[in-house]
Amino acid sequence: MNRELFEAMETLADEKGIDREVLYEALDAALVSAYKKNFNSKTNVRVELDSDDNTMKVFSRRVVVDEVEDEELEVSLEDAQQIDPSYELEDVVEHEVTPQDFGRIAAQAAKQVVTQRVREAERGVIYNDFVDRLDDIIIGTVQRMDNRYLYIHLGKVEGKLPTNEVMPGESYQVHDRIKVYVTKVENTSKGPQVYVSRTHPGLLKRLFEIEVPEIYEGIVDIMSVSREAGDRSKISVHADDPEIDPVGSCVGQRGQRVQTVVDELNGEKIDIVHYSEDPVVYISNALSPSQVIDVLVDEEEHATTVIVPDDQLSLAIGKKGQNARLAARLTGWKIDIKSESEANEEDASDHADSEVADQVEEDEEV
Repeated sequence: MNRELFEAMETLADEKGIDREVLYEALDAALVSAYKKNFNSKTNVRVELDSDDNTMKVFSRRVVVDEVEDEELEVSLEDAQQIDPSYELEDVVEHEVTPQDFGRIAAQAAKQVVTQRVREAERGVIYNDFVDRLDDIIIGTVQRMDNRYLYIHLGKVEGKLPTNEVMPGESYQVHDRIKVYVTKVENTSKGPQVYVSRTHPGLLKRLFEIEVPEIYEGIVDIMSVSREAGDRSKISVHADDPEIDPVGSCVGQRGQRVQTVVDELNGEKIDIVHYSEDPVVYISNALSPSQVIDVLVDEEEHATTVIVPDDQLSLAIGKKGQNARLAARLTGWKIDIKSESEANEEDASDHADSEVADQVEEDEEV
């Protein structure tokens, strides 16, 4: 019986990928509990497991005291020293009390308690696996859906894709394969809970890391991402080596690399721009595809006023302000866009106001 039990433990550890020490600790706790229950004992006991010899032994543990109040838990110093003269007060005296039919008891205890510990250990393994996949892309299969979530089969666990994080215009059927971005992993009483997204900016970033070897190798860096999922996105890229074209690397030959990302995102438009530490250059790039005449920077307010040609104003602002909004998120600067004629009118008005003020001041002096 003992040999079969140990073999079963080893097989279980291999199949479930669980540390053997975790299983043996579980078995140890189960056997202590089973011994006390089956033999109505309140004695402190220790179980010794030896997988090499396939043996299990139970030892009672009693504390050495001056005056014994409970014989099951304590032993007098005199009696202890009859066993071994070296015993002193507060030492623990152990004595083997292994029952003859302990193998049967062990099997019953192992079945009940170890099963629970194995389930907990499995959950821990799964949780650790998916914590390592946080902020990463994973491929799953749509299993089912309700009003709140699409449930995605991710192998050992079911991922939850909130319906408000499905890209606009996307629809899925059961068994469809889908790439999702892992946003959160929780360890709950019901097991690991994995939450995923299709709208998160991180999905766009990871897709470029997959498609562009220069990004994966660290030659090109993605500095920032702003995204309105399903419609349009902007990313800024930078390379320390001046001979490397970071935008060209992301676009790829004949636009193949960026097109692969666009296809995965169902036609979402993607602007790839050069990053710069100079806010004037960076914001001009971020407002692509519009042209920029000038960028006036207010460092204190962390705000800018961008002047564009009259015929470029609507392009710079974008539909419902989208281009300006994405550029502001990308750069982290407030952006106010004005046409060239509007800026000139304001300059003229300011100049006129200044002349009037000067004339009033002269009159007052007179």
